[in-house]
Amino acid sequence: MGNAGRAFAGVVAAGGVALGAVAMVPKTADVLESRHRVAATYATGSAAKAARQSMPGWLPDGATKVSYLMSTTGGDRLLKASLPDRELPEGCSKGTPQGAVHLKASWFPGDIPAKATARCGYYNVALVGNELYGWQDNAVVTAARKAGRTAG
Repeated sequence: MGNAGRAFAGVVAAGGVALGAVAMVPKTADVLESRHRVAATYATGSAAKAARQSMPGWLPDGATKVSYLMSTTGGDRLLKASLPDRELPEGCSKGTPQGAVHLKASWFPGDIPAKATARCGYYNVALVGNELYGWQDNAVVTAARKAGRTAG
């Protein structure tokens, strides 16, 4: 192979390596992001609160089918629980959502923020039938704590 052939082969090989690296970037980003997430499911609210200190205290003990996703690098959270009585938990109140959803989970529908009508502590919540969906935005939690406000 002449110099031109070797040069062409080098360009093709370098292009293949670059293309492979570009193809790996999204997958690597997903892996790195998932390293900072903890997901768990619990049979009841009481089991969830006993197992995880970060579980909100307002979650009823009698809630069932609890799904939880948290960021380990901040206060972003997702929560889903079945509420047999189809009522907001004690201590929650009607209110406008604050902050955005930053995490994604297959069990947390994308249209939930538009359905949220209440606040439970730092969580924005939507009650859809007997399913309670909630999210917490780390930026909102941080700002509230800096201002001296606690979850209420």
